[in-house]
Amino acid sequence: MNRSQAKLTQGIDWPIVGLYLALVIIGIMSIFAAEYRGDDNVWQDILHPSKNYSRQLIWFGVSIVLAAVIWLTDSKFFTATANLMYAGGLLLLLLVLGIGKDVKGSHSWLVIGGFQFQPAELTKLCTNLALAKYLSSQETDFTKLRSRLIAAALALIPAGIIILQDETGLALVYFSFFLVMFREGLPGVLLVIAFSGIVLVLSALLVDRTILFIIFTVITALVIYFMRREIKRKRSKLALILGVYAFCGLFVMFIVPFVFTKVLKDYQVRRIEVMLGKENDPKATYNTRQSMIAIGSGGFWGKGYLKGTQTRYDFVPEQSTDFIFCTVGEDFGFFGSVIFLGIYVALLFRIIFVAERQRSTFTRVYAYGVASIIFFHLAINIAMTIGLAPVIGIPLPLVSYGGSSLMTFTMLIFILLRLDADRQMVLR
Repeated sequence: MNRSQAKLTQGIDWPIVGLYLALVIIGIMSIFAAEYRGDDNVWQDILHPSKNYSRQLIWFGVSIVLAAVIWLTDSKFFTATANLMYAGGLLLLLLVLGIGKDVKGSHSWLVIGGFQFQPAELTKLCTNLALAKYLSSQETDFTKLRSRLIAAALALIPAGIIILQDETGLALVYFSFFLVMFREGLPGVLLVIAFSGIVLVLSALLVDRTILFIIFTVITALVIYFMRREIKRKRSKLALILGVYAFCGLFVMFIVPFVFTKVLKDYQVRRIEVMLGKENDPKATYNTRQSMIAIGSGGFWGKGYLKGTQTRYDFVPEQSTDFIFCTVGEDFGFFGSVIFLGIYVALLFRIIFVAERQRSTFTRVYAYGVASIIFFHLAINIAMTIGLAPVIGIPLPLVSYGGSSLMTFTMLIFILLRLDADRQMVLR
C-alpha cells in the first residue's frame, strides 16, 4: 500500500468493515440458496433482473459507491445537516401517504421511474442523526423533562407516520432510540413502567376483564393496607396509589381493546392471538410453522449449502426477505446459526466499543443509535422466524433481500466509520 492509499484509509475501523462484508456476503449467498433450483444456469442469470440475488449484487455495488462517497465526505457535514436530513425524511414519509404505492399490504413505497424504495428505512438514518444532534447540543439538558419529551418526539413522530402507512413492523424499530436515551441518562424507572405496560397488555389479552378488575382491586387494597402509616403522614401517596389503580383499569378496559379493534389490522390481531394461544388459525401460522420446520430440519450441522429441501421447494414464503434466517438454519444447522449470530454479536460489541472511545457526544449517541437499530432488527426478525414473535415484516440487517434496507444499513455503518475516523475532533 503506497502513501496516498494509506492516508485515504487512515482511521478506518477494519473490524467493523470486515464484519459488514461478512454479513453482506452471507446475505447474497443465502438469497441465492433461497432461489436456487438445481437446474439454473447461474452464470447466465448472475445479473438477470428477475433474480433477487442478482439485484442484491447490484444493490451491493451501489452501497459500496455510497460508502466510498461517505468516507470521502467531511465528518462535519453530518452534524451540520442532521436537522435538515430529519426534515427531509419526514417530508418523504408524508409524501408516501399521498402518492405512495401499495406493496404486500403496506402503503409505504415511493416509485420514481423504475426504482422503488421505502422512505421508512432511510428515515431511521435521518432520525439517528437528528437525535445525536439534539442530545449533543450545549443547550440540551437531558435531566429536564422538556428535553426528554423533545427527544422522544424526534423518535415517535416518524414512527407515527409509518404506522399510518400500515408498516407497524418498521415503526417498532424507532423505539430502539429509547435505548440510546437510557445510555444518555433516561431514568431506569421508565424501563420498569414499560415492562409493566407489556404485562398489562398481555394480561388484558389473556385474562378475563372482570378477574383483572378484582386482581387490581385486591392488589391496591393490600398496598394501601401495608402503607397505611406512610399514607397517614403523607396523603399524596394515597392519591398516587389510586391514580395508578385508575390508570391500570382504564388501560386494560378501554385502551387495549381500542387499539386491537380500531388501530391494528385484522390479520395483525389474528397473528398476536395465535402466538398467545388464543386462536388456532393454520393460515395465520403457516409462515412461522414452515420457518420452524426449515430451521429444525437442519439439525446440528445442517444439510449443506444448496441442499435444503424446504428452501429449494418454496415451502417458506418470503424466504429471501423476512425469513432469510431459515436458509441459514436449514443449510448450516445449529452450529452454523450460532456462528452466524456470533457475527452480529461481534458487530454490536465492536460498535459499542467504538461508541465508548469517542470524545464527541454526537458520535457516541449516533453509534449507540446504530447498535440499537441493528439489535432491534436482529432480535425481532429471529424471534419472528422461530415463533416467539408475530410476523411483522422486519428484515435481517445486511442479509435480507432489499435495496432500501441494504443501502440504509450501509450508510448507517459508514457514517459511523467516518465520524470515528475523526474522533480526535470534538463534534458538537
